[in-house]
Amino acid sequence: MQRPGDQRRRGRGADAAGSATAAKDAAATAFYEMDQAQRYVSGRLTVFADLDARAAERSKTEFATLTESADAAAAAYIGIVDAHDLDEPDRSAAEYDAARRAFVAVTERLTALTADLNAFAGRLSPQLASLEAALDELPAKLMAARDLIAAADRAIADAEAMGMRPVDAADDVAKARSALEVLTSQGLGGLGLAGALSQADEVRRLAEKARESALELPRTAEEVRKSLVAVRTRVQVVAGRVESVTSAMRQLVRRYSRDCWEDLKGASNVIEGALERARERIAEADAHAARQEWKAARQAVTAARTELTSADRRAGAVTGRLADLDATAADPAKAAEKARFAVRDAQKMAVTSPGGPAPEHVRTLDALVARLETGPTLLAGPHPDYWGYLRELDAIKIAAQDVIAQIRDARAHGH
Repeated sequence: MQRPGDQRRRGRGADAAGSATAAKDAAATAFYEMDQAQRYVSGRLTVFADLDARAAERSKTEFATLTESADAAAAAYIGIVDAHDLDEPDRSAAEYDAARRAFVAVTERLTALTADLNAFAGRLSPQLASLEAALDELPAKLMAARDLIAAADRAIADAEAMGMRPVDAADDVAKARSALEVLTSQGLGGLGLAGALSQADEVRRLAEKARESALELPRTAEEVRKSLVAVRTRVQVVAGRVESVTSAMRQLVRRYSRDCWEDLKGASNVIEGALERARERIAEADAHAARQEWKAARQAVTAARTELTSADRRAGAVTGRLADLDATAADPAKAAEKARFAVRDAQKMAVTSPGGPAPEHVRTLDALVARLETGPTLLAGPHPDYWGYLRELDAIKIAAQDVIAQIRDARAHGH
């Protein structure tokens, strides 16, 4: 017959064993949850590093510390399991209680680390969500890039069928294919998300450039051919002005003082030189066009136009100078009308300014009036300086217009 004391001891032992077993089960659950959290965070961090290696560096350092703590906790858990075999018979209540306390302590440790790992995952989440949203753009960009390469190939083939040589377009589409190959072979692991997206954009840019170049080629060729015809005609027109320039210079030298034409001396030679250079550029354009180097041909035509524009301006300066001097010599007072009107306009505006005319404007305008009165003295003597006279009138007109601008600016700002 069992004594009451033995029954109580067995009861306490059974309770202790049950508590220890429950603590062991809770520890096992905590260990599993920590292990799963650690695996999940490790996977997410790997994705993060693939998408943006630089940004992931700090997170890797933090995760390494968490991993070290988690590994230590896991080792502690396994050590406690090995140290407390609850299936062993004849364990005392005190031994069961010690096992329970050990399992409870390691459970708390594992649970805390699981919370730390989940918090770490939470901090990663916004960055990863942004990166993964950007990642979703990559397939569409790749498809667009491949479509553009195919479109560029078709445009090149069409140009070649028209007898064109789309060399630049072929070079660009080859670069696009090479860039696509880099993207395909290296992927996110080699380029990172930003690098992959950038590479996809580069493929699209090169392919689009190739397509546009191939499509533009026939239009460019036609434009260059028309431009060559036009620029040759313009050469003839400018060349036809040389005689009138030579005649105008003779009249300037014969009828006006040196100050009126000194800066134009040698104009015919300057024009002839520009014409010669224009003809050389046209010859270059012809040679480029023959080789279907249309871009270079267009540049040569532009250079020829620049030379002809320079020659045209020089010719206009000579003939225009003669016309201006003739008009001034015929009626010096009429030449001063525009300058005089500008000064009067400035005087009226100054007088009607709020608070009356500003002293500095009065001084300036009075000086301009004086210059108008003394301007005709430049025409005194046997060799009148008509050109100096015209330049003085222009200077007066510009100074009067400056005063008008100053008054308007002051009114606009409430001064």
